[in-house]
Amino acid sequence: MASISLTAPQTISQQEYKRRIRAWTLYDWANSAFATTILAAVLPVYYSQEAGSTLPSSATATAYWSAGLSISLFLVAILSPILGTVSDVMRGKKRFLAIFFGIGVVATGLLVLVDTGDWLLASLLFVFARIGWTAANVFYDALLPHVAREEDLDSVSARGFALGYLGGGILLAVNIVMIFLMPGTWGARFSFLSVAVWWGVFSIPLFRRIPEPPSAAVDLAPGETVIGASFKRLYETFKDMGRYRDLLKFLVAFLIYADGIGTIIEVAAIYGAELGFGSIELILALLLVQFAGIPYSLIFGRLPSKENKHRPFFLAFVLYNLIALPLVGVASSRLLPAQISGMPPVPYPSTASAVGEGTYLSGNPQIKYEGDWAAQTFSAEQTGSDSGAEYYITSQPGSRIFFTFNGQRVKVTYSTGPESGKWVVEMDGTALIDEDTNQPKVIDAYHPTVRYGVSSTFQAAAPGEHTLSLFNAGDKNPESLGIKMAIAEIEVLAPLRKSSLVTIIGLIFAVQAVGLALALLFGPALFSGLAEKMDTKRSILLALVIYAVIAVWGFFLNSVIEFWFLAWMVAVVQGGSQALSRSLFSSMSPAAKSGEFFGLFSVMEKFSAIIGPLLFALAATTFGSSRPAILSIIAFFIIGGFLLTRVNVDEGRRNAKSEDAALLAGEAS
Repeated sequence: MASISLTAPQTISQQEYKRRIRAWTLYDWANSAFATTILAAVLPVYYSQEAGSTLPSSATATAYWSAGLSISLFLVAILSPILGTVSDVMRGKKRFLAIFFGIGVVATGLLVLVDTGDWLLASLLFVFARIGWTAANVFYDALLPHVAREEDLDSVSARGFALGYLGGGILLAVNIVMIFLMPGTWGARFSFLSVAVWWGVFSIPLFRRIPEPPSAAVDLAPGETVIGASFKRLYETFKDMGRYRDLLKFLVAFLIYADGIGTIIEVAAIYGAELGFGSIELILALLLVQFAGIPYSLIFGRLPSKENKHRPFFLAFVLYNLIALPLVGVASSRLLPAQISGMPPVPYPSTASAVGEGTYLSGNPQIKYEGDWAAQTFSAEQTGSDSGAEYYITSQPGSRIFFTFNGQRVKVTYSTGPESGKWVVEMDGTALIDEDTNQPKVIDAYHPTVRYGVSSTFQAAAPGEHTLSLFNAGDKNPESLGIKMAIAEIEVLAPLRKSSLVTIIGLIFAVQAVGLALALLFGPALFSGLAEKMDTKRSILLALVIYAVIAVWGFFLNSVIEFWFLAWMVAVVQGGSQALSRSLFSSMSPAAKSGEFFGLFSVMEKFSAIIGPLLFALAATTFGSSRPAILSIIAFFIIGGFLLTRVNVDEGRRNAKSEDAALLAGEAS
């Protein structure tokens, strides 16, 4: 027989209720640092450039990193519903949260030990850290219906996401400064340690303030184990899934539209880089989404609240952004000068004496050699290249490469290894100076192991005809031969986009100021009726409409100013859509089985991280561009939104309450 005591948040004092809400939302502030620094910005780059530097190629490092992601996602997807059910049976949500929190914090902190070449240690620690972080989130989310009252679920969930954006963004900004200021690899390594400390310290209020919630604890039969009882109840839930028909419909809809949301988050930086945006612009855009997402998460959390008298204003402001951001962004890209808007300049053409924009293999006659050279061909299997064999040239010390081009930047792709030495870089007969060290630029190609596909980019002071020269200076390491100079190709890059971020950001804020004024003046008069109809489901549907516009706009986007306006538009909906999805699921799940059902919710989240990127990769490969791939994401929002309209939320909530009531009746009997 079930033994349950569902002590609701209504039974505690208002002061204690607010304390518990603050403690619960602060955990979002704490663990979001992992999402920004470890998952998104710092560790992936550090893994490729430092930890995986002894692997054969950067492509191999990327493959190993992706494998770690897949392993951790797979394990959590398998464990989540089982552990969630066990936590219900044992009444141990906080206990399991503490266990996986501990695993995540310790593994993240130990990443400080990862130095150059430690890819295996980095992979193992990352897998454990990701499992700890993701599994802890299952039990953290499962606490929501025990912490917040039913009428506060949307706003509390949104407040958590808002604090997460703020906390993750602040620590990421600090970590970026650390990376720039600290020598060698220490900036990145101490940033990993800072995430563990941040996560650990700011999680203390949750463990101190929030009590272990009640659940449908099971009286075990003689000889029955907790694991056996958990599998039995999980089986019964799946067998009786017809009782949770609307909850199941929502899970399927969530799986689909969350796939689109996750894909946009994961490919935004890659897509921006493909369009030629600089790394600084991409990092700043990531920070923009982090901080701009804070107020919009709170706004979306208040849209469904019947008690909030400002709903017409909030709705008017969101709808204004849906229209104004694309219109002003596109118009500005066409009307403002290219050096402000960041429109792509005209490609560099070839001239009678120099080659223009394009890629030139090392056997190309445009690349001229001086000194003792010998050709050598490597297979695609050796180099990790997907384009067939790569042709390299080896030389003796004192040999030189000349390449005359029309443009401003060139990217040289080469291999490193124990037989490679130093190459002095010259532009137009003069040594290039490294801005960081104020010393002549040198390619140091020595490495203990051979690695292909390494590249360096060099830039002339101004566009025009230039001659790049690479001089083989010979040995770097006394124990090596140090004579090889292995070049695969030289690429003349597209012209640099020029833009004024001060002007762009100023224009964004001007658009927001106008929107606030219009929403204040006309929102109550024009949108009061529509605001009354906005519930949680309709608010999510509004977010999916905005995401569909983002996908279409992303297909046509071709300027820096549009990219920033688009990033702001993502910030409008990213936190709110996820927060409302979490609260809607919570309201339709039996509180007594929150661990079990949030385990299922977690499974859907993990699968949503697989399908979208695969479709994106397939579309990009088929069409040879990411533009059609971005457009294809709209299918997730259309299908997911349609399925969401078929969900009867009121019926789902009634079923959840009926389940809890039945468990209470069972206890009373």
